[in-house]
Amino acid sequence: MRLVVTGAVGAGKSSFIRSVSEIDVVDTDCLATDVTTKIKQKTTVAMDFGRLQFARDMALHLYGTPGQSRFDFMWDILIRKAHAYILLVDAHRPGQFSSSRRLLSFMQQRVKIPLVIGLTHVDCDGAWSEEDVAIALGFVDESNRPPMVSLNANQRDSVIQALIVLVQYFIKCDISHTHPNG
Repeated sequence: MRLVVTGAVGAGKSSFIRSVSEIDVVDTDCLATDVTTKIKQKTTVAMDFGRLQFARDMALHLYGTPGQSRFDFMWDILIRKAHAYILLVDAHRPGQFSSSRRLLSFMQQRVKIPLVIGLTHVDCDGAWSEEDVAIALGFVDESNRPPMVSLNANQRDSVIQALIVLVQYFIKCDISHTHPNG
């Protein structure tokens, strides 16, 4: 199963994959040379890749996108063959919400696959509530909102819980699609 981990710069995509991958993560981190330096020294310029054996017969291939829109060609390449994706949103940096919203719009124009929103940094000062972040991303109607989960991208158990939510949602959507009355 191919899962994409996406989000704005500094949302925790690389940490998410590193926290759970059972193989050495393939990354394309380079020294940041733009406004990203205000958040971190290195940034992903193409993708991250990790793998997790989730069940006996299910391996998750985790692809992390770069956060900057100038690398949107990689967003396109990675999302097109994905089964589901998680959008990580840094809850304490509302200045990044517009980037998250643009990224979400980009993905939704290309694929109709299950999406889960993962809130990171919810324990930091100034973190927005789940409800406020949902509205900022354009999910005003709660009935049309994708599942949301709070997580710490640096903690394996927290990331595993987010992946369980994503896989369960994928299965639910797949069953609903296969059995319209079920």
